[in-house]
Amino acid sequence: MLAGENEDVTEADAPHPDWDDSYAGPPPPWDIGRPQPAFVRLAEDGTLTGALLDAGCGTGEHTILAALHDARAVGIDVSRRAIELARRKAALRGIDASFQVLDARHLDTLGETFDTIVDSGLFHVFDDPARIHYVTALHTALRPGGHLHLMCFSDRQPGDWGPRRVTEGELRAAFGSSWRIDSLAPDRFEINPGLGTPTAEAWLADVVRLAHR
Repeated sequence: MLAGENEDVTEADAPHPDWDDSYAGPPPPWDIGRPQPAFVRLAEDGTLTGALLDAGCGTGEHTILAALHDARAVGIDVSRRAIELARRKAALRGIDASFQVLDARHLDTLGETFDTIVDSGLFHVFDDPARIHYVTALHTALRPGGHLHLMCFSDRQPGDWGPRRVTEGELRAAFGSSWRIDSLAPDRFEINPGLGTPTAEAWLADVVRLAHR
């Protein structure tokens, strides 16, 4: 099924006006119209494989990237408008990917597990209680031995604009005994013009879901 054909609406599809508003005008800073270079590298290294979930997919660039590298790719986002844009974009490009409106804290409602999950810029939007729910949901949705490739805003970024800064310690604490962090390294987000800088400091993590909780 081509993206754009998956139009089923569920209770989880309730609109989220704040995020929908982000996609109503010019592209928001994180929507650069192409995948982040860090995820292009991962795809070229052959790590975006198997049944893959793009959590917080926005307009779908990383879902599409994974599908182009033969992953069975599913993108979810809380914004209905972002999902509509992702479906349209994938259909125009002839990409076989699936998109669904869903809050990433409720991944269990998908009813399936994934070999790989990617998160480009979602983890850092949650406050502390929501972050706990999100990490629990990731554990439910990722098969034992599966990899989570997560990129989030870093505390190394100066200033106070943009999303919440995340420290290395916070990442390591969030992914504790149920996980193994295989790598955690500085990287950079590319961002749209308008904030005075073309990139922002980030963390890029490769986290493995362990069999036990």
